Amino acid sequence: MFQIGKTIVSEDIIQKDFLCNLSACKGACCIDGEAGAPLDKEETKIMEDIYPKVKPFLRKEGVKAIENQGTFITTEFGDFETPLIDGADCAYVIFDKKGTALCAIEEAYNQGEISWKKPVSCHLYPVRVREYTEFSGVNYEKWDICDDACVLGKELQVPIYKFVKEALIRKFGEDWYSELEKVANTLK
Repeated sequence: MFQIGKTIVSEDIIQKDFLCNLSACKGACCIDGEAGAPLDKEETKIMEDIYPKVKPFLRKEGVKAIENQGTFITTEFGDFETPLIDGADCAYVIFDKKGTALCAIEEAYNQGEISWKKPVSCHLYPVRVREYTEFSGVNYEKWDICDDACVLGKELQVPIYKFVKEALIRKFGEDWYSELEKVANTLK
């Protein structure tokens, strides 16, 4: 672990390789698991605001889940997440012709309907950020459904921090990322 500003960062995000391999996993991270995508408090307002423009991109099951549960849910611990369809798929999941899970929010963004790409937790994946009182923990979340992404990342020599560069800059800023690169170069 090392510190950058008010973050404690796992060395795994520098030392481990990762590159999403959607052709292999079919976007399983959006349809497997027991919870929706984590959301920051500020993102809950964005989710409400963008819903009318995202709705046309959603599957009918997603629309039903969102209209029954809301554009986000609050967990028993007070955290915010995207709602799920029958306890499985994220309500914002759509599928392409090959059956690969995609994000309706990102599709609306790609088509110029909204200016917000998607929740930062999704953008950062497989990096997870946990907020504590005095600092943020920045960690790699290993999940077996991403084994193909680890193999592809290793084959192409793409460390996690480079794979999620845009998202890390979005979350922590350019200066923070520059410091991360310095640490990465030191640890090589």
